[in-house]
Formats: sequence, structure tokens, C-alpha cells
Amino acid sequence: MSQGIEFNRLLLEMRSMQMDAMAKAKPLAPTSATPAAEGAPSFSDMLGQAVNKVNATQQTATDMANAFEVGQSNVDLTDVMIASQKASVSFQAMTQVRNKLVQAYQDIMQMPI
Repeated sequence: MSQGIEFNRLLLEMRSMQMDAMAKAKPLAPTSATPAAEGAPSFSDMLGQAVNKVNATQQTATDMANAFEVGQSNVDLTDVMIASQKASVSFQAMTQVRNKLVQAYQDIMQMPI
């Protein structure tokens, strides 16, 4: 039951991030003639934040696993496994995003001029 609650919380967090990104999106992409809006995060900032969140999730899972291994009484095995799976899923998602970015870059580079 706890795993279902954690999954729902993760899903809600992902939807919240999606809604934030959609709310900040502009109808026209900024070009050199039209500068980016003040306060709007750049793509690199958003990507950096996502990488940092994945790193934090992995660090939390590692810390929980280490705490369980040394026998701390406040750490439950199910919580350790959930944190580990959460870190795994977030890393796999980040890997897929990276693969899509690399593929998009390669597609652009192969376009005829």
C-alpha cells in the first residue's frame, strides 16, 4: 500500500512540474531579434534542475540503504526499496530524455542546408 502512495505522490509531482513548464511556455520561441522573457527559466536551467533532482533522489536512496545496513531502527526495508526503485525510475527517465535530446541533435545536424 505504501508503494502505491509513493507512486501517486511521484506522479503528482511530475504533473505539477509539467503544468509549471506549460504555464511558463511562450507561444513564440525567442530568437536573436526577440529576447527571452524576464524570469522565464532557460532550457539549460530546467535540465540542470531535473538532473539535480535525480541526483538528490539517488543520494537519498543511498543514504537510506546505508542507514538500514548499519541497523538504524527508524529505517524500514520497504522504505529503502521504494526509495531505491524511485531513484531507478527517475534515472531511467533522465536517460530517455538524454537519448531523445541526442537524437534530436543528430537529426538537426543531418538536415540539408
